[in-house]
Amino acid sequence: MVRPSRGEEQPQPQVVIVNEALAAELGLDVDWLRSPAGIEFLLGRSTDEQPHAMAYAGYQFGQFNPTMGDGRALLLGEIENESGRWDLHTKGTGPTPYSRLGSDGRGTLRSMLREYLFSEAMHALGIPTTRSLAVISTGRKIQRQMVEEAGVLVRVAASHIRIGSFHYAAQTGQLEDLANYTIARHYPGSDYKELYSRAMDAQIATVAAWQHVGFIHGVMNTDNTTLSGQTIDYGPCAFMESYDPDTWFSSIDAQGRYRFRNQPEILGWNFARLAESMLPLFDASPDAAIAYAQETINGFYKRFEDQRKRDFQQRFGFEEGGEYFAALAQSGADFTLANQGLAKALHGEPDALDHLLRDCTDAPDTSFLKDYRKRVSGAAAAAVPPLPRVIPRPHNVEAALLDLDLFQEFLHAVTHPRQPNEKFETPGDTEGYLTYCGT
Repeated sequence: MVRPSRGEEQPQPQVVIVNEALAAELGLDVDWLRSPAGIEFLLGRSTDEQPHAMAYAGYQFGQFNPTMGDGRALLLGEIENESGRWDLHTKGTGPTPYSRLGSDGRGTLRSMLREYLFSEAMHALGIPTTRSLAVISTGRKIQRQMVEEAGVLVRVAASHIRIGSFHYAAQTGQLEDLANYTIARHYPGSDYKELYSRAMDAQIATVAAWQHVGFIHGVMNTDNTTLSGQTIDYGPCAFMESYDPDTWFSSIDAQGRYRFRNQPEILGWNFARLAESMLPLFDASPDAAIAYAQETINGFYKRFEDQRKRDFQQRFGFEEGGEYFAALAQSGADFTLANQGLAKALHGEPDALDHLLRDCTDAPDTSFLKDYRKRVSGAAAAAVPPLPRVIPRPHNVEAALLDLDLFQEFLHAVTHPRQPNEKFETPGDTEGYLTYCGT
């Protein structure tokens, strides 16, 4: 499922940013990473290591593509230490054996900085995610929506095993080998059914966490859904501001398939497709295998809703039945500010949420606005952890991608999301806002 490949020669590569804290966690020498030899390694051009491009398949916007893979990315190798085993992966390094016809295998510097920013923000929010180690500018100009600088991102992941990897393995006779490897790497001691169930629960926890902070992935194809549960491939993603379940920003999602409200349903659909690929592993009897898969998929939405309620209980100290989100949708309040307002209200500031929801006179359960403080005891309210104050709001993201000094300042803010920062807390205008992959 891998083929040897090598990054293309770059005209004038320069390190733009290195995640020094992450490098230290991985046992990597930051000075070496910044050196000519280190840069060549990160670009997939080292003569001492053989990078590989990985193959997979995937359902892209509901349509199956049987042969895909790393068309602009390379697996540099693995790092194993006391904290675990990690893939070191670089993207934007040029064509590979899996590049699509006409693809240059490159990416814009802006898109690479964007992924760095989002992945580190998500990590700071406590949401399972790949991490970003470095961004390198290549000295090359590329044509996208306009002529832009090209860049390379080096990221770290628990693995790059995707639902799409299982689609591909099912076609190529490698299904059992891949499943065994996935179990050993992520879910030791599991059988194949437990592998499926535990991976589902891991992704449910991740996507439920997205829903609580307003994150919209943008391209929830099966090749972008990991078995580890980590968020991966930050392309046309964004954070919702004014609460509207029908929000999406992706320029390539013409019909809004991956809009905010659809994310749980799409995750369930993706796992149904994984079950189809894994059927031979569930049971020697096709009927028994299908029965197990159907039973597990039928239970998906209850599992998701249970996770959502647990998360809400942890964030706010009481179990919510939907009236809060109905009130938000009615008022169109800023999601992050409303969440902060609810938390403040539970700590004795009753006006903190009222003004955000003042237009919500026709909410399905108006009693919610009257007695939300009574729903939780003082002890429970005291146990509610601080909520994020700073998220990657679109207007701040776009401004930061145009100014590296501002980028560093904003990166610090989103990686310390619970600290007050008036400069980056103010909502912006997202009407007409679109996000792009940069491929």
